[in-house]
Amino acid sequence: MLIDQTDLGRGMSWEFTNELYAVTTTESFSQGDFLFRQGDYAKYFYVLLEGRIRLSMGKNGKVVYIVSRPGEAFGWSSLVGRELYSASAECVLASKCFRIDREAFDRVLEKKTADGVIFFRRLAGILGERLINIYDTLLLA
Repeated sequence: MLIDQTDLGRGMSWEFTNELYAVTTTESFSQGDFLFRQGDYAKYFYVLLEGRIRLSMGKNGKVVYIVSRPGEAFGWSSLVGRELYSASAECVLASKCFRIDREAFDRVLEKKTADGVIFFRRLAGILGERLINIYDTLLLA
């Protein structure tokens, strides 16, 4: 999967996509690995390539979302000015992800502001969709 094939990357300029690739690493994780824990410094943003990631919150690790679709983004705290991750991310299955450093991503955005606007609109849409799904879950509980 390529970044421009993900939910966030569609419609971005070729230059933006190339610069984003330059600051992206591909990481593999084993089942049970934590990519980050709630309260950790929010240094990276992730895009799932394969596997399944459980996002959980609180002392009891209440599951708030399962990242299971290739191209799904998570770790967004690092992109929106939050210093700390708001949830923990644990591999339910062995997983592979794109990992993007927050500071490197900011440098790309500074050069490609029009693409940055599109990116953050897409991110807002994805987060809004997740929020609505959580509301639905709460209503059924």
